[in-house]
Amino acid sequence: MPTIPWMTVDTPSTPEVQCMASRLEVKSLRNAPGFLIASLALWWQARHAPGALGVALKAEVLKGTFWTYSAWIDKAAIYAYAGAEPHKSTVERKRKVMREATFVYFTAPVDELPMSWDEIRRRIAVQRDSAQSGR
Repeated sequence: MPTIPWMTVDTPSTPEVQCMASRLEVKSLRNAPGFLIASLALWWQARHAPGALGVALKAEVLKGTFWTYSAWIDKAAIYAYAGAEPHKSTVERKRKVMREATFVYFTAPVDELPMSWDEIRRRIAVQRDSAQSGR
């Protein structure tokens, strides 16, 4: 299970930052290796994106589940990264092999970075439960 631990990219100038976490699941384990390669490319892109403060990736390849966690100066920086290449076209391509995806956006005090994977999983679980109960 490859995990790229938190990598600080830049020092924030504000006491709070905007964070994004995701849980992505592929339909078949056959899709997991290609999804891992794409995830690594997007992790590299995020590290170099304007406004990025820190990034981490956890790939549970044998489960077909991928987790991301990043901190940004603001939501605009997240959206700019998501709309830039290669992220934009990679997401369009990989959407076909995905079973589900959960995204969580939240603010966090700088002194709480990085959060543990347990905390990231908890926040995503709350989001998933909320979305499922709203169906």
